[in-house]
Amino acid sequence: MRTKFKTGAVALTLAGLMLVTGCSGQSTGSSGSGSAGDEPQSGGTVHMLQNADFSYLDPARGWDGGVNAFYRLMYRGLTMQAAGDADDPNAIVPDLAESLGTPSDDGLTWTYTLKDDIFFDNGDPITSAEMKFGIERAWDPDIGIGSPYLKSTIDAPDDYQGPYVTGDLPTIETPDDKTIVFHLAEPFPEFDNVLAQPNAVPFPEGTGGGDEFINDVIASGPYTLDSYTPGSSIHLVRNEYWDADSDDVRKAYPDEWQFETGIDPATIDERMIAGQGSDASAIASKIGSATLPRIQTPELQARAITAPAYCTTYMSMNTTKAPFDDVRVRQAVNWAIDRSAVQNASGGTQLAEIATTIIPDAVSGHKDFDLYPSDGEKGDADEALALLKEAGLDEGFEFTLDIRNQPAAQAQAEAIQQSLEKIGVTVDLNVIDTSIYYETIATPSKQNDAAITGWCPDWASSASTFIPPLFDGDGITDRGNQNLAQLDDADVNARIDEIRAMDDQDAANTAWGDLDEQIMELSPIAPLVLENGIFLPGENIAGYIPNTNMTDLTIVGLKDPSKG
Repeated sequence: MRTKFKTGAVALTLAGLMLVTGCSGQSTGSSGSGSAGDEPQSGGTVHMLQNADFSYLDPARGWDGGVNAFYRLMYRGLTMQAAGDADDPNAIVPDLAESLGTPSDDGLTWTYTLKDDIFFDNGDPITSAEMKFGIERAWDPDIGIGSPYLKSTIDAPDDYQGPYVTGDLPTIETPDDKTIVFHLAEPFPEFDNVLAQPNAVPFPEGTGGGDEFINDVIASGPYTLDSYTPGSSIHLVRNEYWDADSDDVRKAYPDEWQFETGIDPATIDERMIAGQGSDASAIASKIGSATLPRIQTPELQARAITAPAYCTTYMSMNTTKAPFDDVRVRQAVNWAIDRSAVQNASGGTQLAEIATTIIPDAVSGHKDFDLYPSDGEKGDADEALALLKEAGLDEGFEFTLDIRNQPAAQAQAEAIQQSLEKIGVTVDLNVIDTSIYYETIATPSKQNDAAITGWCPDWASSASTFIPPLFDGDGITDRGNQNLAQLDDADVNARIDEIRAMDDQDAANTAWGDLDEQIMELSPIAPLVLENGIFLPGENIAGYIPNTNMTDLTIVGLKDPSKG
């Protein structure tokens, strides 16, 4: 998942509650008194304050931690990730399906049965045909730029381009209104997780083509869209056709959700500290590092909640463009970066840990190593200069770095600038609006030489959602491309296929960690930090368990709805 600012895998956008980039997974671990232990009551309006708008309201297009959390309020799939307050919030549980999937003995066929009494927001029943149609949308060349796992696991002709262009996909069968059968290209034991992705949701047949629903919804979850002013506000109200008895995960306490977007981050912090009026019933992204010293009072500490890191913030290097097509240059950059300076730019030790691997330690498959060590993590200019000299670039070079128009991202970029100046490398910053950032850098024709982004686990039980999306050369696409480095290494591609085919999950996770080290020898990216977060919900918020990957909004409510 892109950090997606997911991380991780992981799954998270700063437009929402995501702290870094990619993905949609969720993990437990928030601490602090805050609002997690309070009992939410039904009714009222929860407010969310955001710096940037969501990428897309259409779940086939969007795919980052913030918008994925938003999608859970409006869309349902056959399966989903468990509630944020569950004993295991990483578990995959049934949603529109009666149970998790039933695989065939060879693992190539998965069968699901839909529940009774499930409807769209217009009252039309959701059948297997609508489920199939919604999933087929993932193959559309323009719309299907979100999560890639449906396309990488379900068997489909190479030239299949979704229901609007090609038509029916015969490898998804609907023998009756309640049954849907998927035929996979290869066995994939984690297929229940794939169907928990945000783009695996039903759509009425024949709808949603082109830009019809680029900023609209056809809801199947507890809320539907009442109004949307791009860049300013989103108002959700209850979907009268959602039946709580058919939904074991979403509590949907509030009557309404009001999202305010386009607010300066410093202003958001000020409003959350003051907590006046409707802001007492509001939540927001993490507190900025400049604000942290101000929340040390007992009153604010009682509201503050700390969420640990589950996503990797990194700088990708475009291996198709000189000089980053030379592994020695990429390795030199890894040697030269002062990660302690990036850590300070990310809020210091209170908000960030230094990353030296691709897979964070919160994800199964993490292997602890550092191929580019330096004293105090300040970088080793001598090692870097020796490699540049070997590559014929002893006088340095210049490149363009894509970054989001967020203060933290710009501070991180400036730290990299200063690090690389020491080896004669000039870094030009290209600042891109957050709401279009991930789509831009995921379009190879629009990419520059490098980009700061992040990745979160789409499910934390396996590194299969970290390594393949970021480094499988067979997965490079013209749009929605997550392999930002465009690494297409035959050995890496082959090893990814081998690990995916493993039946033993523990052995596969160990292999992913070893492959992480193999890839870092090629240096397609420079891992930077793992970002923690401190959140300050309004004092009337209850059931709030913030997450640096994806926060579960469906369990959030108010202590006193009359004040919301």
